[in-house]
Amino acid sequence: MEYVSNSFNETIKLGEDYAKTLNKGDVILLDGDLGAGKTAFTKGIAKGLGINNEILSPTYAYMNDYNGVLYHYDCYRLTSGEDAEALGLTDYFYQDGICVIEWSENIKSVLPKNVKRVTIEKISENKRKIIL
Repeated sequence: MEYVSNSFNETIKLGEDYAKTLNKGDVILLDGDLGAGKTAFTKGIAKGLGINNEILSPTYAYMNDYNGVLYHYDCYRLTSGEDAEALGLTDYFYQDGICVIEWSENIKSVLPKNVKRVTIEKISENKRKIIL
């Protein structure tokens, strides 16, 4: 499915609606350039999962754990799947929480076989094309 979001809030709403289609243990790969809206979409997923915490990009932490319900990854600074394994990040792929991974291409060698992919493309300052 392809959607067009015309604002930050619409991107959050699409993420929130998408969360309702997810099952425990799902791994979602978010594709998109810097500033495309990956974290905004993740904020929506968190909201849809009933998480009220502030959702921040885990750029320096690599992964933020929201009470075992949502694991939000940013693998931008990782250079291999082995890096992810050494940090223990792959252990969460097989838990009951939802894993949302930004920059998954950096750890593709260790990703589970069954994943879901969301692509977010920046069309203009506020407009995004989101492919689920």
